[in-house]
Amino acid sequence: MSKIDELIAEFCPDGVEYRQLGSCVLNNIGGGTPSRSVERYWRGDIPWASVGDINASGITMGFPRQSISSEGLASSSSKVVPAGWVVVAVKIAPGAMRVVSAPFAINQDIRGLQLAPILDPHFLTYYFKTISIVSNGTIVQGITSKRLEGVQIPLPPLEVQREIVSILDKFTQLEAELEAELKARRSQYEHTRDQLLDFSGDLSSHPMRELIAEFCPNGVGMKKLESLTKTVRAPRSIPRSQYLDSGILPVIDQSQLPIAGYVNELDVALDIGACVVFGDHTREVKFVDYPFAAGADGTVILSAAPAMLPRYLYFVMAALRITSRGYNRHWSTVKNIEVPVPPLEVQREIVSILDKLDALVNDITIGLPAEITARRKQYEHYRNTLLAFKELETA
Repeated sequence: MSKIDELIAEFCPDGVEYRQLGSCVLNNIGGGTPSRSVERYWRGDIPWASVGDINASGITMGFPRQSISSEGLASSSSKVVPAGWVVVAVKIAPGAMRVVSAPFAINQDIRGLQLAPILDPHFLTYYFKTISIVSNGTIVQGITSKRLEGVQIPLPPLEVQREIVSILDKFTQLEAELEAELKARRSQYEHTRDQLLDFSGDLSSHPMRELIAEFCPNGVGMKKLESLTKTVRAPRSIPRSQYLDSGILPVIDQSQLPIAGYVNELDVALDIGACVVFGDHTREVKFVDYPFAAGADGTVILSAAPAMLPRYLYFVMAALRITSRGYNRHWSTVKNIEVPVPPLEVQREIVSILDKLDALVNDITIGLPAEITARRKQYEHYRNTLLAFKELETA
């Protein structure tokens, strides 16, 4: 019998009471965003958060998004959420929740909740990850404070709540450590990639020096990307509104998603072999070697010239530090960037090395990515199991 089982058997053998969240809330305050023209609001040292910060690591780490002065908030101190409270989004991402570790101000899309001593704030945030506070199949911009307080939550004794929090904290800590290690390995991968793709200066210490001495003893030439690629036009670009959750043909667009959606129309298929997809607005670079449909707007499809392996072209473009032009198009300037074009023999060796390293840091079926995926699934299973309580029957 686990410690949780023992605690439940001791403190709530007949089940757990469920209550509306509002009955466990002592204070429920809303936020606001002061006008930027009011200078005194933006020259202080109190962090200010919006919904996006709730899902970011900074909100409980003291990384301010903006600053609001204590003096500026003197007449509206309710906008500042004290440490120990929870903040919950009521718009954009209703239900996203975090515990506050230091005082900060919130915008109008967030509520700050002071919980009664019978409810552990970390227990509540874990429970909220297992539920949806919006109706299934309904697209909503937000929920009312009344609806938030009407959410039914289990209320086991504090001893049970804290033990569950302790167990789930260990899972999240382990995942954080694996994520940190993966981040370090990705930095190492990028450093190695940059070394392999740098053919400037003295090449006697280059990782490919032996192949360079054999195939290009006089150095490696540079050419503009425009001369090394051919832009391929799609039969038809697919607007986002037509993406399906599943289908015959994957849709590749300029978003960060490897596959953004699916379609079933085979007449829009691009079957051109290995190519590179470049996000004209986003600067995302993807390698695609299977039939696909192109997403609308900003999806630039590039085939490689005979002098360049498609996979080498992908690694070269992925390594570029492309200055952002906002939502303006980028290919018009990127195509003029000069990149190294070593002989195909050298390209193949570089691709071989980088493919192995890339798989270790990006392939979710092996290495650390696979372990993180497995740990996340294990954590979600335990979280959902630990937070599913038999409801106490009332007379």
